[in-house]
Amino acid sequence: MRAARALVRHQVRLLASLLLWALRRRHGVGDGRAFGYARGQGAVMAGFVTVCLIETFTMSVLLRDWPAAHAVVLALDVCTVVSLTGLHAAWTVRPHVLAGDALRVRHAAHVDLRIPLDRIAAVRHEVRTTHERAEGELNVPVGSQTSVTLELSAPVTHVGLLGRRREVDVVRLQADDARSLVHALTQARRAPPSPPDRPA
Repeated sequence: MRAARALVRHQVRLLASLLLWALRRRHGVGDGRAFGYARGQGAVMAGFVTVCLIETFTMSVLLRDWPAAHAVVLALDVCTVVSLTGLHAAWTVRPHVLAGDALRVRHAAHVDLRIPLDRIAAVRHEVRTTHERAEGELNVPVGSQTSVTLELSAPVTHVGLLGRRREVDVVRLQADDARSLVHALTQARRAPPSPPDRPA
């Protein structure tokens, strides 16, 4: 039941991302600085959607004498196309965000990790195309590639799509302009903390 609720929430986020994409708005950026991570993936996603549409047409011809089966396959194909389009929309409208005292690492609608800047011990531009699963590490690749590595002085809690929680102290992510993100993080970590508000 818990997993089913998590999947429903994920689908709702994808649909919300489609709406934001249509309105040309972004989610959760506010006054922060956004860093995209899915440049060039639009063509790949368009290819997947085209294949699904071709399959839909083919199955409609093959199953024209079985309307019930055709209806089921059509519904599945429509759901697949909507999900794929929603995934691309989520990549676009949910970028990484550097704001205040934290970096928000995101990937579509299923990764949203807030990392306080004071827990980032080191940040570097590092292109990797292979990622082995290791304890305490979170890899967030796009197209099998990450380009920024964060080493943390203290772990943060990552909550997976189905609600599984684990502590991570190394995070690898993809950014379209990785060098700019590394520079911005370096500058933000060096900036003096804001003075506390004085009571009136």
